[in-house]
Amino acid sequence: MVGKGLLCVLSSPSGGGKTSVIQEILKRKPEYAISVSATTRPRRGHEINGKDYFFLSEDAFKKAIQKGEFVEWADVHGYLYGTPHASIDSKLKEGKVVLLDIDVEGGMAIKKLFPDQSLLIFLKPPSVEALVRRLKGRSTETEAQIKKRLKRIPMEMAFMEKYDVVIVNDDFNRTVQEVINTIEAHRNRLEVT
Repeated sequence: MVGKGLLCVLSSPSGGGKTSVIQEILKRKPEYAISVSATTRPRRGHEINGKDYFFLSEDAFKKAIQKGEFVEWADVHGYLYGTPHASIDSKLKEGKVVLLDIDVEGGMAIKKLFPDQSLLIFLKPPSVEALVRRLKGRSTETEAQIKKRLKRIPMEMAFMEKYDVVIVNDDFNRTVQEVINTIEAHRNRLEVT
């Protein structure tokens, strides 16, 4: 065990609300921390390098892989995403809850590497139609990118049963509170054992 912290993975298909849920959790629970992932995907207009993601060229990302700088990494939608060791190790040692906004394959890797210090929460969309509406509504992807993301939904949903907890994200405030309650209950169980 690295420390007494907890890695809380939140995964969902694209448009499932995980980023918005995490942002709201951090407002309500400022003592929690977030793991900032690295990616090769282009920065969206509102995103800040080092805050939302570490935006890397494909060459820089591959060099980081070779140096062993990632806890986990994956190719998702044609871009590379990874969780840098530096983004979680010190926070775990400090005993923090560290929120990870990562895909299902990354979640499985975290569970394998940190079986006693991880909690995997899958945010299930109320319907595929709701996902399509959310993806189109955020106006950050082209139609081709949306189709690519939608093709991954069956694979992502298949991982749902491997997660510790599944929460249907049909009411934002209820979902946020349910995630917080789940994290706190899990932390309490860890402290007892």
